[in-house]
Amino acid sequence: MVSFNSVAVIGAGAYGTALASAARRAGRDVTLYARSADGAAQMKATRQNPRLPGVSLDGSIDITADMAAAARADIVLIATPAQSLRQAAIALTPLLKPKTPVVACAKGIERGTHRFMTEVIAEAIPGAIPAILSGPNFADDVARGLPTAVTLAARDEGLASHLVQALGSSTFRPYHSTDVRGVEIGGAAKNVLAIAAGIVVGRQLGASALAALTTRGFSELARLGRACGARSETLAGLSGLGDLILSCSSPQSRNFAFGIALGRGEAPDRSKLAEGEFTAPVLIELAASQNVDMPVSKAVAAILGGKVTIDAAIEGLLTRPFKAEE
Repeated sequence: MVSFNSVAVIGAGAYGTALASAARRAGRDVTLYARSADGAAQMKATRQNPRLPGVSLDGSIDITADMAAAARADIVLIATPAQSLRQAAIALTPLLKPKTPVVACAKGIERGTHRFMTEVIAEAIPGAIPAILSGPNFADDVARGLPTAVTLAARDEGLASHLVQALGSSTFRPYHSTDVRGVEIGGAAKNVLAIAAGIVVGRQLGASALAALTTRGFSELARLGRACGARSETLAGLSGLGDLILSCSSPQSRNFAFGIALGRGEAPDRSKLAEGEFTAPVLIELAASQNVDMPVSKAVAAILGGKVTIDAAIEGLLTRPFKAEE
């Protein structure tokens, strides 16, 4: 087995901090990189992250603002937001050892380039081995050691299996896959669809409407996935359907909460990032390039872009021509 004894997490937000805790529970030597030196010092002194109240960090986790120190690890997890991943990857490029596995932990598509997260890593760090971590989980659950299952995908099945062995524990259960694109599409599309689900709840359209939205949204996700070469079993698994169901039903989901606020006519909480807000227009552009129909996602993008009101978007979806189930 490949020896992966040390793990670095780039990004000390809630999810990055949670992943650092999970890697430590797996028995790895862990370094958590925070961009702010003051923030790193505070977390190191208190063993607390204000974004994860009530969760204490293991004393053996090294918290640093020195990226070079973090880059010495055997595995690097990038837990920055999707639109910041390229910047983090570029900063890592001159510091990493060749063939270091670099695992994207963000769910999105890069604006402007339409690149998925592993493609951004491959472009920014040519010597790295890209991988993607995704699935139905929330930072608070992971940080507290509650049972969690995720998917970790890499092109090389042996590497994916070794990464799972290195990061997995009795409560953090990664399943490995070689379907990188399927995992990435599931993670990106579900964020947009979770906003739609939140709008349904915020507008008090009822449980039946939410169930219909979730299932029709999954049909959209699956159509795009198949068009981009994803495998059906991946789309129906943890990082596809599983992640979609969780994100469209839990108040912990930032995208769901964002949609609820919109549905109620309130201003969303901008202190908490909703990746779906940035992914929606890119997802629609990608779908159009593949000639894939995604009416729910398109409606979300139109609402977010100020092109249509929520009521008009709902009416547009409800008055679409009747068609066969797919």
